[in-house]
Amino acid sequence: MGQCVAKILCCSWCFQQETKDDDSDHYHIDFASGNVHLITTKESWDEKLSEAIKDGKIVIANFSATWCGPCRVIAPFFSEISEKHPSLMLLLVDVDELTEFSTSWDIKATPTFFFLKDGKQVDKLVGANKPELQKKITAILDSAGQSQI
Repeated sequence: MGQCVAKILCCSWCFQQETKDDDSDHYHIDFASGNVHLITTKESWDEKLSEAIKDGKIVIANFSATWCGPCRVIAPFFSEISEKHPSLMLLLVDVDELTEFSTSWDIKATPTFFFLKDGKQVDKLVGANKPELQKKITAILDSAGQSQI
């Protein structure tokens, strides 16, 4: 049944999705659509971070998991942001694919968003709170003198 790793840690959203259909592909969400860059290696992370610094872009890194219901819910909004704001670089890290790397960022829950400017963390958001994510993006764009959402 479904993709949840531990039923005790599973949210009710995941359970509802699992009971609808056992075909996990049916609920596939394209987490890295739009201009979201999927990070599959530490090297690709380093490359994208260097590129962002060189281009003066603010990075928003989304540490996520494919089995996470809230991650699925926020994914389309994250993609929308990537298309609206080319001055931002949006990165997606699958915590299950890059476990050791994610652990180095002290990820306790998914999704967790890190906001990086010049390669340094300037803010963080834990959870799929769309209004709060939008608020933080607006604030970081304002601080950089760029247009709002």
